[in-house]
Amino acid sequence: MKVKDAMHRGVEWVGPDTPVAEIAKLMRKHDIGSIPIGENDHLIGMVTDRDIVCKGIAQDGFDAERTTAREVMTAGIHCCREDDDLAKAVQHMEQLKIRRLPVINKNKRMTGMLSLGDIGQAAPRELTAECVKSVAAHH
Repeated sequence: MKVKDAMHRGVEWVGPDTPVAEIAKLMRKHDIGSIPIGENDHLIGMVTDRDIVCKGIAQDGFDAERTTAREVMTAGIHCCREDDDLAKAVQHMEQLKIRRLPVINKNKRMTGMLSLGDIGQAAPRELTAECVKSVAAHH
């Protein structure tokens, strides 16, 4: 099975100067926990709901209207290709202990996102179980 057979399409991304409040509203609107951050047509990071809480709200002087994605995002982005074998992408997620992986095409354009939920619905049970155990392990 290929990544493109399991991923979900239509993922929104925002620029690094987007206010955290706007990102949180997008997350609520789409019922998602992360938003990719792009600049000059390249993915540069990811903002998760956990980033907003731990690097934003929990900090003294936090202002959701003035704090930007760049200030709370996890820089450097890992991704996979839509034609990668799903088991390879799952192994990558396990090694990185991440719950979501942006998916790019051969032109390096983001075409979707692969999440634990996508894997749970599409992948064989054994592959799903190992991934969840690894990614969800206590830090």
